[in-house]
Amino acid sequence: MIEQKDIKKEKNGSSWVLSIFVILIGGFMAILDSSIVNVAIPSLMADFGVSHSEIEWIVTVYMLTLGVIVPTSGWLGDYLGYKKLYIASLGVFTFGSALCAIGWSVESLSVFRVIQGIGGGMIMPTTMAMVYRIVPRERIGTAMGTFGLTMLLAPAIGPSLGGYLVEYVNWHWIFSINIPIGIIGMFLANIFIPQFEKVDAGKFDWPGALTAAVGLFCLLFALSEGESWGWGSYEIVMLFYISFMALAIFVYLELNAKQPLLDLRLFKLGTFTVGNLMLVIITVGMYSGLFYIPLFLQAIRGLGAFETGLLMLPPALVSGIMMPISGRIYDKVGPKFLVPTGILLLSFSTFLFTRIDINTPLSTIILWNMVRSIGMGMTMMPIQTSVMSVVPTEKVGRASSITNIINRVSGSFGIAVLTMLLNKRITYHSAMLHWNIRSDNLAIHVSKQMSDTILEGIIYKMSFVQALNDIFLIMTILILIALFPAFLLKKGEVSSKAGHGLIE
Repeated sequence: MIEQKDIKKEKNGSSWVLSIFVILIGGFMAILDSSIVNVAIPSLMADFGVSHSEIEWIVTVYMLTLGVIVPTSGWLGDYLGYKKLYIASLGVFTFGSALCAIGWSVESLSVFRVIQGIGGGMIMPTTMAMVYRIVPRERIGTAMGTFGLTMLLAPAIGPSLGGYLVEYVNWHWIFSINIPIGIIGMFLANIFIPQFEKVDAGKFDWPGALTAAVGLFCLLFALSEGESWGWGSYEIVMLFYISFMALAIFVYLELNAKQPLLDLRLFKLGTFTVGNLMLVIITVGMYSGLFYIPLFLQAIRGLGAFETGLLMLPPALVSGIMMPISGRIYDKVGPKFLVPTGILLLSFSTFLFTRIDINTPLSTIILWNMVRSIGMGMTMMPIQTSVMSVVPTEKVGRASSITNIINRVSGSFGIAVLTMLLNKRITYHSAMLHWNIRSDNLAIHVSKQMSDTILEGIIYKMSFVQALNDIFLIMTILILIALFPAFLLKKGEVSSKAGHGLIE
């Protein structure tokens, strides 16, 4: 066990740095498994002999479990201690991964993914809470920059790693690979992560936990299935209604509870509120690139998952380099120069993608994406750091749960809304292209020489690209909106004592 006096040596040593890298193991694994499974869907369909709609539940149930379990992580961290919770969460995640590796049907794999998701859902808020309790406040920007690597590198590496394992080994290995890493992570955590000062967790807020679980489950489920079931369908409308009612009751209960599950009174802190609103916008902007650029490369350019993953890797590495740099800048000057500059760069690079077409060179796409990654590195973690920097140390666990919920819901909301807009714009542009082809111009003569199937394929690709241009234009405007509140962010001046929450 690392003692408090060792942590205090950090200014000339590296004890907390080693702890942070051990903590990152769990965070990286949890986020990686959110994306790595997607590329295995065709193999799983073939092995189990099921349809795409049936196999998608394996992805959906993991995401739903993550969302439902996060609100309880703050209380569990206070009750058990964050080191114990982290090791337990990593153990549950590793055990769930081992079960998934031997899954023999869709039903068994879905159940095992729930177990995996219970561990994964507690890992991310727990890791963030530990970072804020271990690292000296004057170095928190650097630490959070390093922590942010997991949020950008894992989704980028997931498709390429998963594609390689599925193509050259088999789908079982996308789960099996977690087992040795998880075991090593638990062993290192037991040695290098310090014990934390006990916090009075109070009684568990069962009404708050129940209403939060129901509300978040229904909300995330509706957002994930809205496009396929129809946004106006009875099922989706009812899910949204139940979600709204449950979350409204949850807010009322939490604001009137003596010991709430999530301390919503933290939103009285201006930087906490403004920063979380900005995180919603930036998260949607981040997913517009992480989700739709690979979709374009595979659906329109015909690249495989492994090739697409490799093309997304250079921008991810750029983010990996930029995150610690922006963290150091944050430690010196705070967020007011850093975040607005990052937002301007992020919006400019997003605008570049409004010019993407079928013939855009891959090198150009990589370059645009690298510029975009620099902007992401200058915004995401500095905003997150500002949000948490104004929170008293004893409340960082609950605050971390809140920001994780906001990130998860905003990511799902962004993908759902943008996919709906994308499909509507595809329909619009397809109709316009069909109308132009039927008109008396050169296209009619070209189309006579083509089969209907080939022509429809060309029209779909053209309409998809034009719709994608529209989406990136919308995202450019949305990201620019975040520029105005960026100037309101502050660098919190809480205790700079190293290891503020550690046992003496």
